[in-house]
Amino acid sequence: MRTLATCGFISIVLLVGLFDSEGFARRTYLDQEQKAQLEAIQTIMIHVLALTERGKVDGTVIENVVRQRLEELGYTVVTNRDDPFDVRVNVKCEEVKKWSGTTRGGGDADHSGAPSRLWKGPACLFSYQLDGRDLGWYKEARTSFEDSGEAAKVAHAPQSGLYAIQQLAERIQEFDFPVMLAAEWGHEARLFKLLNNPQTPNKRKLRILSLLPQVESHDTLPLLKELIQDPELTEEAIVALSSTGSEGIPLLTDIFQTQKDSKIRAAAAKGLGEIGAHTGDPSVTPPMLDYVVENLPHLKSSSDIDFPVLTEVVWSLGKLRNEKSIAPINELQSKIWVIFDNSKEMAELREATSWTYKQIDMDWQVQ
Repeated sequence: MRTLATCGFISIVLLVGLFDSEGFARRTYLDQEQKAQLEAIQTIMIHVLALTERGKVDGTVIENVVRQRLEELGYTVVTNRDDPFDVRVNVKCEEVKKWSGTTRGGGDADHSGAPSRLWKGPACLFSYQLDGRDLGWYKEARTSFEDSGEAAKVAHAPQSGLYAIQQLAERIQEFDFPVMLAAEWGHEARLFKLLNNPQTPNKRKLRILSLLPQVESHDTLPLLKELIQDPELTEEAIVALSSTGSEGIPLLTDIFQTQKDSKIRAAAAKGLGEIGAHTGDPSVTPPMLDYVVENLPHLKSSSDIDFPVLTEVVWSLGKLRNEKSIAPINELQSKIWVIFDNSKEMAELREATSWTYKQIDMDWQVQ
């Protein structure tokens, strides 16, 4: 029984990890002192290495872009290692990428900006060191082309290597490594300043919202309440509410129960599931379970199913692992498998239901 319980726990951890923000996928454990050091970062020493197939070249064009973008967020940037600094940010740019180590999440692209093992074209690898120690944070910016030789010919550029480095410099003008670092280091004030700035493009606001759960701030609720009112940001703001912990449950529950838009309701269900998984707050389960129970009598065909909402609710119940969910999920599983429907939406719902039932049933069998 102990072995079964252990296997069940491991499978739950692995699958829940698929839905967590990238902040929970760290390979290196941070102690409290290191977290405090990261939160206090103000001065960054940047080290740029630019490599072509002909050897090392001047990386000033990359260095200037990195400096400019970090200074936009209010950081002080130095390039001399003899100057005092709080953290060192390394940027290694290559015409043909050689580095192929594992990412934090263990996959090629399981998180935005994660290094790809398959990519062999021009790329810049971002990492940082605290007190000389690599903390396992890696992000990668890539060009739109993989063959720099062919791309240089098309652009009538004399040297493919220099052309690749120039194109990488242009790529990192838009690659949002500064907000990724700010989220990694817990610099919520810098992120909130960007979110509150009307000049910040919505694309960047969406990126910041996707990172807020990583920051785990308790000051995000008022701001997210405002951002939910923006139609272009609603879904992402709702999901980001999971970073507020139990404080966000009443608002998310209200959104889930009152909104008519399926995408918005699904986002609220996902947010509630995230909070429940991390806090164990029992108040998350009833609205999710009520939705399933209320819909069971009406499930006779695919037209009776709001797939985005029901699928997200089922995933959330799997993360909450409440014993009361066993019977309704079992009944749901029986109903959806007799409905003739080979659509992608139905396949996703069946997958979610099967996984959720196994997790809940196994969890309670071994107790």
